[in-house]
Amino acid sequence: MKPDPYYPRELAREIDRALGVFPVVVVSGPRQSGKSTMIREEASLSGRQYFTLDDINTLSTAKNEPESLLLAADTVTIDEAQRAPELLLAVKRIVDRKRRAGQFLLSGSANFLLIKNVSDSLAGRAVYYDLLPFSGREADRVTVTEPFLKAVLRGASPLAAAKGRPARFRTERILRGGFPPVCLAEGPVFRDWFRAYEQTYIERDVRQLSQVADMGAFRGLLRLAALRTAQILNQSEIGRDAKLNAMTAGRYLSLLETSCVLNRIPPYHRGRTAQIVKSPKLFVADSGLAAFLCGVQELPPGGEEPLRGALLETYVCQNLLAILGAHLPDARLYYWRLRHGDEVDFIVEAGRKVLAIEIKWASRLGPNDRKGLQTLRQSCLRCFVGILGYSGTEVIPLGEGLWAVPLATLWS
Repeated sequence: MKPDPYYPRELAREIDRALGVFPVVVVSGPRQSGKSTMIREEASLSGRQYFTLDDINTLSTAKNEPESLLLAADTVTIDEAQRAPELLLAVKRIVDRKRRAGQFLLSGSANFLLIKNVSDSLAGRAVYYDLLPFSGREADRVTVTEPFLKAVLRGASPLAAAKGRPARFRTERILRGGFPPVCLAEGPVFRDWFRAYEQTYIERDVRQLSQVADMGAFRGLLRLAALRTAQILNQSEIGRDAKLNAMTAGRYLSLLETSCVLNRIPPYHRGRTAQIVKSPKLFVADSGLAAFLCGVQELPPGGEEPLRGALLETYVCQNLLAILGAHLPDARLYYWRLRHGDEVDFIVEAGRKVLAIEIKWASRLGPNDRKGLQTLRQSCLRCFVGILGYSGTEVIPLGEGLWAVPLATLWS
């Protein structure tokens, strides 16, 4: 039986670069996003001594004789590092005695546990990365090409940057999301996987925190948050619906965010700040997980599913975050909305450049579809291009600095 082929991860290049500069690199992210596979199989990361603390004997050594593990080779990778806080203190001691680039690569799924331990022990010594679920580029194994967005940000016109890229988008991608066991699998078994994922996350990871007294209320808030994916966050409202006080609801939402289940996208404040909505926008980190939590099993072409647009926007968000993290780590993702209603789904700010992105299911576009982009470009001089992602297959100029681009091209 042939082993499953390895799908290269784009973040590996950035991690390898960081290992050439920092003594400690920390890779975290959601469970099942592919961290262990990446650090074992990626060519640039695989030539290191590898230990996993999932192994009970290795875990015992990490707790009782951590330096013997860490000094086993010149460069060491520790997977599930959050299981042994003692190991992190030993890493600190070794780095302080002799600081060398690339000494330690630490990986772990429980972000909320790992980052607390690392930040306490390794302040000023470590750099951090989140490995997100697969992007569309990674699932299609086209990571050797420059991303469309990066090409546009460096100055290529959207028409030129789109040449040779896919233009047709499969809506099933939204329901599957980007977790490797789901998006790479064949057949309709992915809902069972998400059910098990939810149970594992709640029953195993969250209970370890000893901060969640009512697991039923926590589960309810998770599902209410999923129903609000791609919406502006109203913490009081979601707490009221979950029958939780504002403080508890806020703590649970922060826990979900820190553990890479939710993302908050901040508003873009440049320009006419008095008119701008300033609450963050809430996204489930994976569109497949969001669809499962919302009970959405299909996305019919007629638009009968009310969450259809929000789930598409969620899928776009996870792709944009993955592309920026791997290729434009200094860029930031925002949204923009005026109080009277004009809005743009996503703003990418890279240095002094601003790129605006609006998302539509439609394959035919009308004047109102570009209104938010036009308003933003008038108020933000740094916004050099506005892109309207749509279900068509052609790149179409819409006016000065505005382009309609196929959805599949946008994140290719």
